[in-house]
Amino acid sequence: MKTNKINIHFLGAAGTVTGSKYLVDTGDIKILIDCGLFQGLKELRLKNWDYPPVKVSEIDMVLLTHGHLDHTGYLPRLVKQGFNGPIYGTNPTLDIATIILNDSAKIQEQEAERANKEGYSKHSPAEPLYDLKDVEKTIPHFKGIPQAQWIPLFDGIRVRFQYNGHILGATYIELDVYGKRFVFSGDIGRTNDLLLYPPLKPKKANVLFIESTYGGRFHPDEVEALPQIEKLVNDTINRGGSLFIPSFSVERAQLMMVIFWKLLKEKKIPKVRMIMDSPMGASVLELFHRTRDWHRLDENECDEMCSHFTVVSSYRETMELRTDNKPKIVIAGSGMLTGGRMLNYLETQAQNSNNTLLFVGYQAEGTRGRKLLEGDKELKVYGKWVPFHMEVAEIEGLSAHADHKELIEWMGKIKNTPERIFIVHGEKESAEALQKGIKETYQWDSEIPQLYSIENV
Repeated sequence: MKTNKINIHFLGAAGTVTGSKYLVDTGDIKILIDCGLFQGLKELRLKNWDYPPVKVSEIDMVLLTHGHLDHTGYLPRLVKQGFNGPIYGTNPTLDIATIILNDSAKIQEQEAERANKEGYSKHSPAEPLYDLKDVEKTIPHFKGIPQAQWIPLFDGIRVRFQYNGHILGATYIELDVYGKRFVFSGDIGRTNDLLLYPPLKPKKANVLFIESTYGGRFHPDEVEALPQIEKLVNDTINRGGSLFIPSFSVERAQLMMVIFWKLLKEKKIPKVRMIMDSPMGASVLELFHRTRDWHRLDENECDEMCSHFTVVSSYRETMELRTDNKPKIVIAGSGMLTGGRMLNYLETQAQNSNNTLLFVGYQAEGTRGRKLLEGDKELKVYGKWVPFHMEVAEIEGLSAHADHKELIEWMGKIKNTPERIFIVHGEKESAEALQKGIKETYQWDSEIPQLYSIENV
């Protein structure tokens, strides 16, 4: 049995909340856990254009915890840089990654085209980070893996993907390397979720990588959020405005649909037009029909809910709807306003003070969403500044991420004392708050690695 030290390269989501990438390097074998895009601050986004500080062609395989862009969005770029191995994940994760990567490439192509046409990019010509052809070359690398089963990868190395809530297909990853267990938390879901089951919990971890998105923060219960949403809808509609919800197209958009459907069914909100404007969200909705064992909704509920929504897929329809001033509810991507169709609505609707912009998920530092939450009165859309007069509201109880208490509890079944605990996927304050919580609860030491650092374990 090999006992040589293993190097961990922190290539993303270290000291920041996006761009998850951790390389496990035994000297002979190199396994990348997650392969996400950096989002938010410009200095981070620019890192997407850099080559990672490792030899990409030497990476043997990629293991994906789940399908979100900040965990999968760099894959086409990796393939472009010479990666030629398999990319493993659960079947719903790979389905979601396919949807998300195609959407991401399409948005990048459209934005590059628009920037060239309207001349607002510093680059001439503006180019996408990757395009649809690059995604086409990436998908054949995908290999589906069942959850809850140990799968041998190499001699002395095996992996298991365990249900983790958060979104369809999401897992934490247990990687046994020469007798040492590495646990990568991925993004941990909520204990009580209207759509998904509670996450499973690891029982052993020699080296633990734990996300800290909501370290130090506590969510109210999802059920407590319903009266707040009911009030927001009624207040907005009564003053003649529309409610706009920027939403992640995976899980959050479907959760919001469930909530509005329930409120309508109980006659707690007026019957206004309800729109889900996200081709990606529509594709994920299809996935909900096909993945019964991953979520709580039965077939009838799925069908009934969908019958109350206009699901928009064509861009032309978006362009028509964005100038319609009749009261309505619009769910559209992206969740942090980093791109997506919600920007089309805001371009025309941001100046209407009767409208409400409701945030129902995490807003990373540097994103338009975070800036508006912090009180900005204008926003940059497609190269021009638009005055912003809408009401802004935030409901935290709907996050798909575990809060501080749930993160601490998720570690509660680990029987041994981990040799190393790395706190990742969080901004500085959140990571430090979780570090403090782990010490107080378990008396375990932990560390907050820096981006591009290398740790010997």
